[in-house]
Amino acid sequence: MPQLFGPVWNSVARASVPTLFVALGGALWLWQEGVRSDWYSGRDLTPAQPVPFSHEHHVSEVGLDCRLCHRRVLEDANAGIPAADVCLICHGEIWQDAAMLAPVRASGRTRVPLRWSRVYDLPDYVYFHHAVHVRNGVGCSTCHGRVDRMLLTRQVQALQMRWCIECHRDPAPHLRAADEIFVMDWAPPADQAERGPELLQRYGIRRDGLTDCGVCHR
Repeated sequence: MPQLFGPVWNSVARASVPTLFVALGGALWLWQEGVRSDWYSGRDLTPAQPVPFSHEHHVSEVGLDCRLCHRRVLEDANAGIPAADVCLICHGEIWQDAAMLAPVRASGRTRVPLRWSRVYDLPDYVYFHHAVHVRNGVGCSTCHGRVDRMLLTRQVQALQMRWCIECHRDPAPHLRAADEIFVMDWAPPADQAERGPELLQRYGIRRDGLTDCGVCHR
């Protein structure tokens, strides 16, 4: 009976083992880099919206406060997206015939909410409470960046677990006074090393347990 595999296949078999390990290692590396990439996380991406809303115009130029639109940010887990009626408080009087605002007028007329595309969309297995962070010294721009300079809203932080963990391990460098939460151009002052621990105590934040799994995965 003739041999199916000649002697050369011994060399092929020996070479295939390290090649397989290299290929598996390369695939693992590509997967790790992929899940850390901006493409996967959505960082710096600007999703299409039904209306080209400009935070730069409304916050920097008009001077609107975050809480006018995001009314539940101090009470609820979600900051809240304004209903068309909120937009029409102003746009029922100004720019009321602008073509770009047609979806807003239609929503106000039909009572069908606008379908905004989420800019920050955490997985369902992650628990996040907006009010807990805002009421305890974490300002808007810490997570959302300088939205007051954004013509169209984009995701600034990747929201990966390691980023959250770094802050939970040591929140003090990021904490602000209550009257600075909505200040967009806030930067840690020169004495933040002293102020941070003081604010940590003032807000009653206990670092022990902040990195426990059950804090974010419930």
